[in-house]
Amino acid sequence: LGCANAAAQGANGRAREIIARGNERYARGEYRSAVEEYGRVTRADGEAYAQALYNIGVCRFELWQTEAAVSLYAKAVESRAGRYPKAAYALGVALEALGRTAEAKEAYARAVAGPGEGYAPAHYKLGMLAAGAGDDERAASHFREAIKRSKDKFPASHNNLGVMLARAGRLAEAEREFEAALRHSDGSFTEAAHNLKLCRALLAGRSKDGAVAMKVAEGPDEFSR
Repeated sequence: LGCANAAAQGANGRAREIIARGNERYARGEYRSAVEEYGRVTRADGEAYAQALYNIGVCRFELWQTEAAVSLYAKAVESRAGRYPKAAYALGVALEALGRTAEAKEAYARAVAGPGEGYAPAHYKLGMLAAGAGDDERAASHFREAIKRSKDKFPASHNNLGVMLARAGRLAEAEREFEAALRHSDGSFTEAAHNLKLCRALLAGRSKDGAVAMKVAEGPDEFSR
């Protein structure tokens, strides 16, 4: 057992070094070179193999090779028995880019089905899809989860939750969400500023536009390794 553990530690150390070199090349925008480096990680390297597949997928996505990225993200998820939220989320983003919305929704749902950092952005994406389908109640639920599970401030979720609440006639609650969106973005959130102004006008009875004029904000897509 001692020899086996030592061998495993050596393999993991080798894989970490390879991934670190690949990350350096990725940071320099050398995506093809990074792919070559990540490709040196093998199945024998355990969980690092899934990470390498994911990283190659990110590079392929950067190179506009979206179909290839989809395949790699799917393999990364599969190699961890379905428990790789970050890769499942990235799979959803890539599928959306290809117009495969139904499959993207399944990927995001997979990302929120287990523990991990994919929770918040995947809930946000599910909220966006629900809002686009006119299911404001479900969208609001997902935006709340994105806020709850995010390790960082998530102003776009606050803004979009506010829009869903305003559409339901819950203007006082919506006002608080728009205020939070502005607070968490240091006041530089154009859509939230617009929505807050309109919300307050509606509360004061000074606007006839209604919540339909409020703006849903797109959130950034990030692929941290």
